[in-house]
Amino acid sequence: MMAEISTLQELYVDELKDLWSANDQMAKALQKIAGQATNPKLKDMLQGSQDGIAKHTDLLKTLIEGQDGQLKKEHCKGMEGLVAEALKHTVEEAPKSGPVRDAAIIAQYQRMTHYGITGFGTVAAFATALKLDEDATQLTAAVEEMHNGDDMMSELAESAVNVAAVEG
Repeated sequence: MMAEISTLQELYVDELKDLWSANDQMAKALQKIAGQATNPKLKDMLQGSQDGIAKHTDLLKTLIEGQDGQLKKEHCKGMEGLVAEALKHTVEEAPKSGPVRDAAIIAQYQRMTHYGITGFGTVAAFATALKLDEDATQLTAAVEEMHNGDDMMSELAESAVNVAAVEG
């Protein structure tokens, strides 16, 4: 547990560490979930998402080091809950039908992604307030990348996966 937080800079570093943990948890979950996907484009997108998460994790580590923060994670309980739900609905108690399971995978992926978008958006705002302009620019770019991935997932759901799930 980190020492008592009394400044925005300390809160910023603490949140970066929390996001690092969230990213690592999401990446591990997606490795398990990707094997359950049947739609080839969904499989590809989940793989691409892994690369994006790794890139964003590297950014978080760089920013933590840049603030003289100790390079260690702060366990993220929020993502822990989202991951437990995601694995329950896509692996442990997954729908039998491939297309319905793919729809469940997209739903759970988007829940985890929206958590990331919120967290990265928050630290970008903290960086802006702290006049850490380079940090803010990089974090805002990460948020944009997550939004794009989320939009692509919605597009795949609406154009193919949900349609196939309805057809059975």
